[in-house]
Amino acid sequence: MNKLHFIFISLCICLCSCQEKKEQQIEPAQHIVLIGIDAWGSYSVDKAQIPNIRYLMDNGSYTLKKRSVLPSSSAPNWASMYMGAGPELHGYCEWGSAVPDLPSRAINKNGIFPTIFSLLRENNPTAEIGNICEWDGIRYLVDTTALNYDKHVIEAEKDSVATARYAIDYIKSHKPTFLNIVYDALDHTGHNAGHDTPGYYQKLEEIDGYVGEIMNAIKEAGIWDNTIIIVTADHGGINHNHGGRTMEEMETPFIICGKGIKEKFEIPESMMQFDIASTIAYLYGLQQPQVWIGRPMTSISK
Repeated sequence: MNKLHFIFISLCICLCSCQEKKEQQIEPAQHIVLIGIDAWGSYSVDKAQIPNIRYLMDNGSYTLKKRSVLPSSSAPNWASMYMGAGPELHGYCEWGSAVPDLPSRAINKNGIFPTIFSLLRENNPTAEIGNICEWDGIRYLVDTTALNYDKHVIEAEKDSVATARYAIDYIKSHKPTFLNIVYDALDHTGHNAGHDTPGYYQKLEEIDGYVGEIMNAIKEAGIWDNTIIIVTADHGGINHNHGGRTMEEMETPFIICGKGIKEKFEIPESMMQFDIASTIAYLYGLQQPQVWIGRPMTSISK
């Protein structure tokens, strides 16, 4: 190969690489609503009457093969969802960890492992960021110092009507840049009635109704055309429990729908829990921290 031929090939490779990077650039998201359903296993999707969630699947992108980190329990997986890394790095290793069980590999200026909430706040100081959760353990994992609004829904011990009400009021009044909503009731049903039981599907279908109410609130707030909705879970379950290594416990849905997202698209990439934070960062046009190991699901972009 002569020198000119080598230079020509090198230029072609460079141009192709630049074109690929250009194609991957997207318009930063204006609004993202992340809805987490505790203990929602992928096994249930084809069996449940969930028209609102199914609408998001049919009009967006999805995978039913997202895997939880181990153990397949709450704090390790909510932390991984928000922190873009696994327990080995963020340090939250047990079901109810409120502080790291292992020293976090890195911490931000607020003294916590970097989260998608703090990353958005650092890059967009005026962003409206909210968190509404039925399980108080979520509040130890999101970096509350990055929030404008933080609500633990105590009333949800009886039912989840209040959770939807707080979300609807907040969406309409503040049109949040990023809102995290976590439903915990399905996990209690799984422990009590059991997974893959009539009671489990009844509760899941009830939560689907709340998802529909949140969708309507986004429309009524006038931001539907500029909003991305994500519905996902921390882990699934089997019999009356979770925390183990079965696919019923580890495989959970990831469904994303909205502006700039492909429709009727099954995500081909292997997806892990910590890829959610990376995908949200990608949608906002943010560079993720070096300590994150998640990968954005770039194939979802139109």
